[in-house]
Amino acid sequence: MAQLTTTLVTFPAGATSGSATVLAVRPLPEGAGVIVDTTPFHPLDHSWPDQPGDTGVLIAADGAEHAVADCVTGGVGPDGAFAVGTDIPVRRGDETWQWLAVHVLDGADAPAPGATVELRVDEARRAALSASHTGCHLMALALNEALADRWRKEVRTDGLGQPDFDSVAMDTSRIGLDASTDRYRLGKSLRKKGFDPEGLREALPELTEKINSRLAQWLAQDAAIRIDTPGPELTARRQWVCELPEGTVEIACGGTHLHRLGELASLTAELTLSEDGSEFVVVTTPKRG
Repeated sequence: MAQLTTTLVTFPAGATSGSATVLAVRPLPEGAGVIVDTTPFHPLDHSWPDQPGDTGVLIAADGAEHAVADCVTGGVGPDGAFAVGTDIPVRRGDETWQWLAVHVLDGADAPAPGATVELRVDEARRAALSASHTGCHLMALALNEALADRWRKEVRTDGLGQPDFDSVAMDTSRIGLDASTDRYRLGKSLRKKGFDPEGLREALPELTEKINSRLAQWLAQDAAIRIDTPGPELTARRQWVCELPEGTVEIACGGTHLHRLGELASLTAELTLSEDGSEFVVVTTPKRG
């Protein structure tokens, strides 16, 4: 088996295809896990599983096509043990581990280590996920602005200088093909930090109108988006950068995104509050032009 190295990735710049050398093939319950030196595939992050892994095809030198049903994060620990997904006992980036994008093939058949292969991501699926992920970040900024007057204490701020409710209250974030879903906790700890949820249920229509109005204003500006990264390593700390009229915003993010806001025809958020008032949910739906 070839020496495992940290996978180099090209998806931050928007790549959806590329050639690679197979380094190893690992048996998985779902089929074969193929590890290559460089990939355009975005893998599901086991530490923060917000955006699903890419799917697509792996094409061998003889032209045989293998369906890539998923792409997940894998790692090799200091003891040489291989693990994927939630079986990895440390957070991504732990320097004692090697970090890998693992391409999950249907079935056990796979090109042998040393083979050159072509990797092609499902572009339509990637575009849908990128739209939802970009929409998720924009919603967070608009939500922070809409809730700014509910803070009674100083709290860390977002890239536009607003109290960062999204970061402070976040429970889970999931990026889907049609929408993103963000869940926030409104418990005692958030109140202690200074957030006032009083009357939030009654304010939902007004908050929704404010957020969607702001989102529409931003889309009309067709701001540029990019992913800044210090290097091609899977573990590199990447930043989503959007040049909004109010200023250039950076948000730490390991996912994929659109290149301009004008790629979206509309972006709308739907806000709900659980019956007991402990969970605040925002579903953000993008429509591409």
